[in-house]
Amino acid sequence: MKIKILNKPILDFDGDILIVGLFEGLKRPQQAAAALDKPLQGIITEMLSNKEFTGKLGETTVLHTFEKVPTKRIMVLGLGKKEKFELDTIRKASAAAAKMVLKLKAKKVGTVIYGTGLKGINSPQASQTIIEGTLLGFYKFQVYKNKPEDTEPDEFSLVEPNRGRIKAIERSLNIGKILAESQNIARDLTNEPANNLTPEKLFLRIKGYIKSLKLPHIIELKALRKPELKKLGMGALLSVAQGSSNDPVFITLRIKNSKKPLTALIGKTVTFDSGGISLKPAKGMETMKGDMAGGAVVLATTLALARVGVKTNLLTILPAVENLPSRTASRPGDIVQAMNNKTIEIISTDAEGRLTLADAICYAQKSGAKYIVDIATLTGGCVITFGDLTAAVMGNDRRLINRLLGISKWTGEKFWELPLFDEYAKQIKSPVADIKNSGGRKAHTITAGMFLKEFIEKTRWLHIDVAGKEIAEQESFYTPKGGTGFGVRSLYQFISGLY
Repeated sequence: MKIKILNKPILDFDGDILIVGLFEGLKRPQQAAAALDKPLQGIITEMLSNKEFTGKLGETTVLHTFEKVPTKRIMVLGLGKKEKFELDTIRKASAAAAKMVLKLKAKKVGTVIYGTGLKGINSPQASQTIIEGTLLGFYKFQVYKNKPEDTEPDEFSLVEPNRGRIKAIERSLNIGKILAESQNIARDLTNEPANNLTPEKLFLRIKGYIKSLKLPHIIELKALRKPELKKLGMGALLSVAQGSSNDPVFITLRIKNSKKPLTALIGKTVTFDSGGISLKPAKGMETMKGDMAGGAVVLATTLALARVGVKTNLLTILPAVENLPSRTASRPGDIVQAMNNKTIEIISTDAEGRLTLADAICYAQKSGAKYIVDIATLTGGCVITFGDLTAAVMGNDRRLINRLLGISKWTGEKFWELPLFDEYAKQIKSPVADIKNSGGRKAHTITAGMFLKEFIEKTRWLHIDVAGKEIAEQESFYTPKGGTGFGVRSLYQFISGLY
């Protein structure tokens, strides 16, 4: 799909459909809708008067113009209540419009840049968010369908009459396009069946992304395999992988276009999690193909940073493993040794993600990382506490925590901090090893964070538990059923302005 800016009056747009926004509760159209209402002989005003259109967020009504203006149809889009308007409102409304565009099979689509001037939102911000919502709204995972549906029009244009705004809008539009495309890559990987995304196949897929996006000169890609991981002493990670015939692959991506302190992004990358010997219930186990969503998100974030050209010194780590039961699998009661020599008693083989992250954290610190951010579908407790809406945040640095929490209003991705009080550490003490990998059901999400904290030395560290956010059970605005890519927008913003 070609995305562009048209510097012309909205009344001059010539296409299949033009999108304009209206707030809830209006009695008469305003701004762009008012300009169109006149040549349409008051049909929008009449529609509002008769309450055929209320302006509820995501509501759409399509009007045929009968050649009274160049565009064939007008889509009136609900923006919700004005007092509740924010950037994510634009994202949600744009996704609703995108879904209607798909139903209409429109090929040449235009939109006004709605939201500019409200709550401090400028036209570049509004433009970026419209593109994000639109491309996220178009998304469908159809790789394995013999008859895939059309997912996008041929052309999508932002119509901006003010020539002075064009240059700033162009850059923001490009960032919005890259962010949405990157998030859709994370969705693709999360949706991919585990038989087609083993650790080795994931590495090859990443290699393909870097090549197709023309990033080899920016991103250095490496893979450490089983013999090298043994030499490094990554006994925790290897214990998770030993039940599977698919060997682990420790994947790293490096961006070195800045002399700033090294930041490490680590994503839990369990390409399938059966629970191992501590087998999960059969119901819903198919969603465990998404237990690598953290890895998908840090990969997508890295691709976005590279494509935009953000100056950063970044090490991205995907410790890719498959957790399966077999005669060679780890058992509850086993004791393993992590890269930093700390010994771990395995209480549950289904508390496996933290074992892979522990060795990844050690590797990041040995590589010189001053900041570490890990993101993981780590605990069922996070799902119980926060459902499918909010991610849990923990860490040892107040500035990092506050930065992530503050980003939420721009990205629409919600986070909430949980405490790491010293008293929680007693739950993960082991009588036979330095630490155990599960502290039981009480404060499950927090004790998992405490486990990871045990491997942090002097590094500034932030932990994000996105369990329950990686796969949606039902569609909502720009979130499709299936893989969500939750975290890409926030981590991009976080890394972009970290220093």
